[in-house]
Amino acid sequence: MGLLIDSSVLIAAERERIHLQTVLSAIGDESVAISVITASEMLHGIQRARTVEQVAKRQQFVSFVLELFPIIPIDLEVARHHARIWAALQARGELIGAHDLLIAASALAFGYGVMTFNVGEFARVPGLRTLNPAAA
Repeated sequence: MGLLIDSSVLIAAERERIHLQTVLSAIGDESVAISVITASEMLHGIQRARTVEQVAKRQQFVSFVLELFPIIPIDLEVARHHARIWAALQARGELIGAHDLLIAASALAFGYGVMTFNVGEFARVPGLRTLNPAAA
């Protein structure tokens, strides 16, 4: 089993609210990766930077993250999980954000859980294991 690291964790690490290596050490030898959606969210953060200094800092951090973690793609198997989860959540009136839904589908398709500070959102997805980094 492994964990997909959500952007909420990476953003907290970039802002030095948590120490990423400490969190990763606490989960032991589980494999870790990020979703291509998380990669996009991190890259989007660079585009939204307001100062030259902020651009440089974010670029450096995102480059580090993209080199550190394998990236899980969206493929047909992810699409099947996405459709199933979307329908189930919609039927219960408990939809989650579109990006989180894709991340959850990716995690389930590849046999991963999700490490996130947004446990409440991801916990709505049936069968998805979540881990709050504060508890790791």
